[in-house]
Amino acid sequence: MMAASRRRVIFVAALVMCPAIGSLAGGQEPTTTQQAGPQQLIDTGHLSVEGREVRYRIRNLPVSSFPDLPAPIADALVERGCVIPQTYEARRPENVVHASLQRQGSSDWAVLCSAKGQVSLLVFFAGSPAAQPEVLATAAKTDRLQPHDPSGELGFNWGIDPASPRRIHDAQAGMSHRPVPPDHDCLADSTVDQKTIYHLYRNGMWEKVEVE
Repeated sequence: MMAASRRRVIFVAALVMCPAIGSLAGGQEPTTTQQAGPQQLIDTGHLSVEGREVRYRIRNLPVSSFPDLPAPIADALVERGCVIPQTYEARRPENVVHASLQRQGSSDWAVLCSAKGQVSLLVFFAGSPAAQPEVLATAAKTDRLQPHDPSGELGFNWGIDPASPRRIHDAQAGMSHRPVPPDHDCLADSTVDQKTIYHLYRNGMWEKVEVE
C-alpha cells in the first residue's frame, strides 16, 4: 500500500503543463502492448499529447499477488478479468485495502481493478455477495496517467489506502469547527502528489469527508 508520507496536497509543474492526459489525447485510441510474466503485467504504449507521441508504462499485478484476499473476492476479481494497477511510486504491492469500511469492526476490502481499458474502485463489504461490489469510481486507465521523470514518461497515478479515524481527525486539525472523528475507517482515494479524497460509508451511503 502507498505510504501516507506522499499524500501531499501539492501540484507538480509537469502536471500544470499536462493536466488531463486523457483529454489531450485528441480522442485517439492509444497504442498499447502488454508484456506478461509470472508475477506482473506491463501495459506500455503511446498517447498523442499536444501533437507529440508520449510513452506510458503501467505495471499491474495479478490477483494472485494478494494472497490475503478472501477466496470469494479473489474469484470475483478473476472472473471480471482484473489486474491490480500499481502507481509509478509503488515499492511493494498496493491498491488492495483491508479495513473496517462499513462499520466499526467490519472486515471489508477495497480494490482497484483494471480490465478492458477501464479502472474501477470496488468495495466488498463483509457478508455481501462478492460478485456485487460497490463501485465508487471508474475511469479509463489512460485518464489516470501523469509524467513522473525527466524523460516525460507517463505513469499510473491512482492509489488507495485505509484511513483510520485518527488520520481523518489529524487531517481536519486546521478546521475552525473540527468534527468528531468517525468511529470506523475511511477509504483514502489519492492522485499521487496532488490530492486525497476521503470516502466515508455512513447511514447506508458513501460521502466525502471534508478536510482542511
